[in-house]
Amino acid sequence: MNVLFLTHRLPYAPNRGDRLRAFHIIRMLRSQGATVDVLSLVHDREEEAQVDRMREELGVDATAVHVPRLRNYATGALALAGTQPLTHVLLDTPEWAQALRGVLQRREPDVVLAYCSSMARFAMEAPLVDYPLVVDLVDVDSQKWAALAETASQPKRWIFEREVRYLSRFERVLAEHACTTVVVNEREARALRLLAPNATVHVVPVGVDLDALTPTCLPVDAPRLVFCGVMDYAPNIEGVLWFVRDVWPLIRARRPETEFTIVGSNPTPAIRRLASRDSGITVTGHVDAVQNHLWNAALSVVPLVTARGVQTKVLEAVAAGLPAVVTSSVHEGLPEEIFAACRVADTPAAFAGSVLELLTISGAERRAIAGRADVHNLDWDSQLAPLYTFLVDAAGTRNSDAHEPSFAPAAMP
Repeated sequence: MNVLFLTHRLPYAPNRGDRLRAFHIIRMLRSQGATVDVLSLVHDREEEAQVDRMREELGVDATAVHVPRLRNYATGALALAGTQPLTHVLLDTPEWAQALRGVLQRREPDVVLAYCSSMARFAMEAPLVDYPLVVDLVDVDSQKWAALAETASQPKRWIFEREVRYLSRFERVLAEHACTTVVVNEREARALRLLAPNATVHVVPVGVDLDALTPTCLPVDAPRLVFCGVMDYAPNIEGVLWFVRDVWPLIRARRPETEFTIVGSNPTPAIRRLASRDSGITVTGHVDAVQNHLWNAALSVVPLVTARGVQTKVLEAVAAGLPAVVTSSVHEGLPEEIFAACRVADTPAAFAGSVLELLTISGAERRAIAGRADVHNLDWDSQLAPLYTFLVDAAGTRNSDAHEPSFAPAAMP
């Protein structure tokens, strides 16, 4: 089976949630004997430089297409007067058509796998519209924008509400056109089925790399908290700023020796300003791997106010032997196997109280709490296995009447 995999970010190195899932999808497909062509957007030269390493490690043909960020911002401002989702405008490139022609001339796919709604847009246009399509939507992005709009001030609220309106229309048409659309949990599946009642929707959960994360050292007794996440992503920024502003002073008032490490690439100026010796806060910026930071912590905090899908950072922390304090919006998206290792809190006082309670016990006791979570069946291979079947089924419609491309932009109301 030949799979053309469209990704909005190069799935290498696997150092953030979206790259991790795409990376392990490729590994799973290759282990099943599929031939994989990756056509990926890239956002900077550093990312583009990883293409050869990915080809070598994963055994795939990969083509990178650069996204002209400044051009797209200018185009996006003009696009606000129209009906096209900004997601599509900001992830556009004039180099796409030529790159796609090169890939198709080299090898014709049996099925197209589009990663997230931003890449599915390309699969809904000629010439890819003539091929069977499976979409890994991951999250229903329009719902994320709706949640962000609830707390945003103008003019961001108007922009977010506009994105909800037009992106949700596209998601409905997309899901009802695709052979199969997959999401990461039942919460996202319910949202998509309400949006696109005629779509074929399945859950393909997020996994965790147990071999890499299982601790190889003794648990930490020192009161060290850790947050891991890309730090130019709005929900991560919002959550960390809320924690430092409203929760951290309550913790430090009781335990002034407590330390907090924010681990993640591309920290914004607002995040970088949090770091100081007096505050006990460290901002690492990019790290090659998060394991040592997790193993060197007492517990993980995931204080996201806005959270869709599954927060991989919680699965990784628990697999690394840490209990986690999370908000209810994060907890709602987690697999039940993780619940025993989590404390749920939404107010500053409750969140600080949960953290302080966990800091009163020993590192061994905290690791025992994390050990109550049943992570053993959450490995990537087990979680992603159904996706291969969906792709095989879709590829089987290539020469049958079961796949009738019907999308046209004008069809969207």
